[in-house]
Amino acid sequence: MTSKSMRSFAGGLIVAASLCGAVYFFGPAEATVTSEQPSDDEMKESLTSKGYVIHSEKEWEDQIAEAQSVKEQMDAARETEKEPTEKIVYRTVLTVSKGSTSIDVGKNLQKAKVIKNANAFSDEVEKKGKANGLRPGTYEVDSEMTTEKIISIIFK
Repeated sequence: MTSKSMRSFAGGLIVAASLCGAVYFFGPAEATVTSEQPSDDEMKESLTSKGYVIHSEKEWEDQIAEAQSVKEQMDAARETEKEPTEKIVYRTVLTVSKGSTSIDVGKNLQKAKVIKNANAFSDEVEKKGKANGLRPGTYEVDSEMTTEKIISIIFK
C-alpha cells in the first residue's frame, strides 16, 4: 500500500465518521422519552391482551409446589407399578453333551435366565475343582436353586 492510497483511505474514514456524527446529533429523534410509566394494572392488561400469563411471585411459587407434588405422586404411582407382585422363577431343561465345558453350561444357563453371570458360574465351578467332573445328560434346573445346588446336580 502506498502513502497516497493510505491517505485516501484515512480521509474516507474521517468523512464517514463526520457524516455519521452529524446524522446522530442533528437528525430527527424517533424515540420519545416520557416520564410517566404505566401502572402495574396497565402493564398486566397490556401483556394479557398480547397473550402473556402474569403471576405474582406467590402465585408462581404455589404453582411450582403443586407441580412438584403432582410429579411426586406420579413417581410414587410408577414405583408401585414397577414392583412385581410375585417372584418369577425361570426353569429350563439343560442338555449337556460330551465335550461341553463349564463355560458352555454357564452360557446356556444365563440364556435361560437361571443364573445372572456365566463367567461367575464358571469361576465357581473352577473354585470347587469340579470343572473336569461335567456329566453329560439332561438336567432340569430353575432360578430358585443356588449356584452350589446347580453345580452339584450337573457336575460330579
